[in-house]
Amino acid sequence: MRMRLMLLGGGNALGQALIRLGAEEDIGFLAPRPPSQGWDAPSLTTLLDDNRPDIVINLAYYFDWFQSGRVDEAVLASQERAVERLAELGQHHQFVLMQPSSYRVFDGARTTSYSEKDEVAPLDARSCALWRVEQSVRSLCPRHVLLRFGWLLDDSSDGLLGRFLQRLEQNDELCLADDRRGNPTPVEDAARVILAVLKQLDCEAPLWGTYHYGGHEASTPLVVGQALLAEAANHRQLAVEKLTPIAHAACSDAADEPQHGVLACKKIFNTFGIKPRAWRTGLPSLLERYYRHG
Repeated sequence: MRMRLMLLGGGNALGQALIRLGAEEDIGFLAPRPPSQGWDAPSLTTLLDDNRPDIVINLAYYFDWFQSGRVDEAVLASQERAVERLAELGQHHQFVLMQPSSYRVFDGARTTSYSEKDEVAPLDARSCALWRVEQSVRSLCPRHVLLRFGWLLDDSSDGLLGRFLQRLEQNDELCLADDRRGNPTPVEDAARVILAVLKQLDCEAPLWGTYHYGGHEASTPLVVGQALLAEAANHRQLAVEKLTPIAHAACSDAADEPQHGVLACKKIFNTFGIKPRAWRTGLPSLLERYYRHG
């Protein structure tokens, strides 16, 4: 790859997956260690002034945006300011900014899949922060790629998947919505998509804009949970034998989580040739990594 790639957030689950996949193709990343307080506007300014990469992949706040149960609004505000500064630096230094976002910018009121042209309507503080981040990137950094992902599943112990697998060992009853829909997306698949986009940007194709990606076969938390339960039973003795279906409205996160968060992935296929991969195929290796680390 001719372009110099800088990865912010190389230590989190998605960053690690991207580094692993890149290494298989001899693609390396400059992945600087964040300062003790995390990346903020001043530290990013110094970093980019000193290094001048061609592409910056910003996964610095991946856990807070995609895996954490709750995020403090003051933390989100600080992260917003940092991304705004990053976008300004992108314009100043003329680098490409690749920024992840989420299905959560939609309110889930419609039952059909969301395209990149559909109007957003974020439900909670985190979703609103993601939407403002998108707006900052679009307005300040012309050379950008915004990637909205579906339900990201990774092997971190304190992420969405980790918390669910721990409950399987501790609870004798676990309730999941059977009328909520989205695109389960194993982290290795998300990394594959990022790498595929980077390869085409390396060919100097000006494919700026917003793109959707989620694993093939939209599903419900209940169906995903059943698949995870069957796979987890191969690794551990579980307390839960069967999952209980409940309505989305009865879930504790119903006010914050879109009931229908399915993403249409036609644009990313038509532009980059990236086909959605079946999410079920990624579960065995995902859980194998999770239990190996645990």
